[in-house]
Amino acid sequence: MAFLFDTFIGWQAHCEANNITLVQSVIDYEIEQKDSTHKDILSGIHNALQVMKEAVESGLKDDMTSRSGMINNGAKKVYNYDKAVLSVEFQRLISRALAAKEVNSCMGRVVAAPTAGASGILPGVLYTLQEIHGLSDDTIAEAMLVAAGIALIIEHKSSLAGAVGGCQAETGSAAAMASGAMVYSLGGTTQEVFAAVGITVQCMLGLVCDPVAGLVEVPCVVRNASAAAIANSSAQIALAGVDGVIPVDECIDAMGEVGESMETRYKETALGGLAATKTGQAIARKVLISDIDILPDQDEEN
Repeated sequence: MAFLFDTFIGWQAHCEANNITLVQSVIDYEIEQKDSTHKDILSGIHNALQVMKEAVESGLKDDMTSRSGMINNGAKKVYNYDKAVLSVEFQRLISRALAAKEVNSCMGRVVAAPTAGASGILPGVLYTLQEIHGLSDDTIAEAMLVAAGIALIIEHKSSLAGAVGGCQAETGSAAAMASGAMVYSLGGTTQEVFAAVGITVQCMLGLVCDPVAGLVEVPCVVRNASAAAIANSSAQIALAGVDGVIPVDECIDAMGEVGESMETRYKETALGGLAATKTGQAIARKVLISDIDILPDQDEEN
């Protein structure tokens, strides 16, 4: 029987008891849950990886101007800027996370990983990691399966939805998935993979979901970039063997507790945070009026 992904400690115990890898345990789960085959699962994950890469490349090549005007080719501006704050690699990481998320905001094709609102994090991280370390698509695909296992447990113990747990549940979960995937890709142990997840959640805990005008644009896009950066720092810390002190399962429990305690206005309602600012409210009114203006005339329809 496949592992049901309820706890991280249980995931590790299951793999050790059955002498299988984290990747194989996820594949076993997919086979059992979806009545699929090993071949089809790998084919599907490789297809998802290709879509992620295309989203990154499209966001850095095509026009990315959203209908609201809040998104206006920011990824390209960051990618092409002539002064790197830390390194060119870090600049590319940030711009790629922005790029894939801008594609989503401009109604392009992305992979919800785990949600569309957080769809820039895994692509930005994995694209850059593969480039820097020369990793194969097979390695990255395996890392994505590990990320999927991480998401399954977070979903079980807490939530992946901003409407339930705030942005910590969306970009926080995606950053945790990316961090664990990075550690796996670079040969980290199971303990190090899980440490990266826990450290990332600690860094993202409490983040509210406050989309301006109710659109998944501001601050969602830039949060994808910052979450990608946190995923990298957490992976670096975990790979060095630094203990996050609080076990990963308890970190996820804390995320769930914080999400339950969070006021409704901070859960994707556009009633609090940045959405409630003077400028945020002005943008909301402008977007609403624009949407009404473009609606077809009822008499013309009839």
